[in-house]
Amino acid sequence: MKRRDLIKISAGAVAVAAHAQAPHRFLTEEEFAALDELTEMIIPADEKSGGAHAAKVAEYIDMRLAEAFEQSTRDKWRAGLAPFVKASKEDRLALLTKIAAHERNPGTPAEEFFVDLKHETIGAYYTSKIGIHDDLDYKGNTYQQGEYAGELPK
Repeated sequence: MKRRDLIKISAGAVAVAAHAQAPHRFLTEEEFAALDELTEMIIPADEKSGGAHAAKVAEYIDMRLAEAFEQSTRDKWRAGLAPFVKASKEDRLALLTKIAAHERNPGTPAEEFFVDLKHETIGAYYTSKIGIHDDLDYKGNTYQQGEYAGELPK
């Protein structure tokens, strides 16, 4: 075996081990679990399609936060998730419900976080295979037969 091959194998083993130990790119395990639960509360699974958990919305948000240009974006999400990390599942639902009541006129950082959370959850879900194909029944670029579903020009 050549020295270069040994180095490549060693580097690959280190990369695999690092990936196995750190499944999330930005969030801690507790933050990720809270985010995964919150996104599922926003878009739960039903008889038609899987919810945010099945669509891996939390993984997508975690990846976006890891790649965020501004540190303030990451700090805002960490601060927003903090109350949920410490709360029980029932308390998380109560807190989310209370915050959602003020969604249209956010005044506190918690309310602003909820607006961001909801926006990111919806965006991630409806760009996933589950959101597009299962929930929206998108069939791709196919010929539309039957009555026109859009608005005709006046």
